[in-house]
Amino acid sequence: MSRPRLQPSTVIAVVALFFALGGSAFAVGEGIQSLTAAQPRCANGAVRGVATVTGNPAQGIANLPSTFTSSRVLFARQFNCTGRAIQVRRTEIGVYEIRFVGNAAPTAVASGVGLFSATAETIAPGTFRIRVQNVGRADEGDGPFTVVAV
Repeated sequence: MSRPRLQPSTVIAVVALFFALGGSAFAVGEGIQSLTAAQPRCANGAVRGVATVTGNPAQGIANLPSTFTSSRVLFARQFNCTGRAIQVRRTEIGVYEIRFVGNAAPTAVASGVGLFSATAETIAPGTFRIRVQNVGRADEGDGPFTVVAV
């Protein structure tokens, strides 16, 4: 029984296929690495800070102090791209100010938690006034909220 002979065109096609698949795999690998590379902290367009303010579980959010505090018990979640503190204070019923220390984020988005809605307005870079309202009512109320600074 004779062995089949490889034709030159078959050899060239197999070599071309090898390079095509190898190049595609290399390109996909490079693309995945570039997509998963860490974004520089505090870069434009990056999330620069996140805070979920719930208040002290033993006292409630209505008992936040009127002076800035960074007590961890007041937050369910906190992230500041500078690694510095996040401070919050209550100025009146349903109105809070939150400061991401050392963070020059120009904009923030706020969301109420549970039966509350929230809005954010910029006071200064990295400092925002949050207004919390009861859902379905026009009055401000004390309730938990999340702020994302970008």
